[in-house]
Amino acid sequence: MQTKPDQSSQKASTSKAMEATAMLKADHQLISTLFKEYEKAETKAAKKKIVSQICLELSIHAQIEEEIFYPGVKAVLKDKTLIPEAIVEHATLKSLIAQVEGVEPDGEMFDAKIKVLDEYVTHHVKEEQEEMFPEAKASNLDMVALGEKMHARKQALLAEQA
Repeated sequence: MQTKPDQSSQKASTSKAMEATAMLKADHQLISTLFKEYEKAETKAAKKKIVSQICLELSIHAQIEEEIFYPGVKAVLKDKTLIPEAIVEHATLKSLIAQVEGVEPDGEMFDAKIKVLDEYVTHHVKEEQEEMFPEAKASNLDMVALGEKMHARKQALLAEQA
């Protein structure tokens, strides 16, 4: 069950398109902030709302990476390890999302799934930002044009959710 993007997502997504890795880093920061908000949330309703936003943001982020960013990077870098590993990590993230999306936060097992999702996302983000992004930026890939395509796709995906 997908929910409508909240104002923070809409505000971030309607801003001017930016360089591809900067856009992805902004998404990473937003998602990290949402996980921190979850840790502070005290009610089931608050947790459910935050988890819904985390799932939406992660799903859209993964989709634009898989549709636009990863193919561009893979082609330019002739990569045979970073992109396949990232795609496998996305599959695991999607599995965890499916386990918590639209589910009532019902205690320690739910909280444990969110914690594992947070840790997994943190690991994935670290690899992207420390390994993939520097290589992509050092290549001849037009990061601004790629960012514009990603921004347009993100807008379309958010509009579908509205």
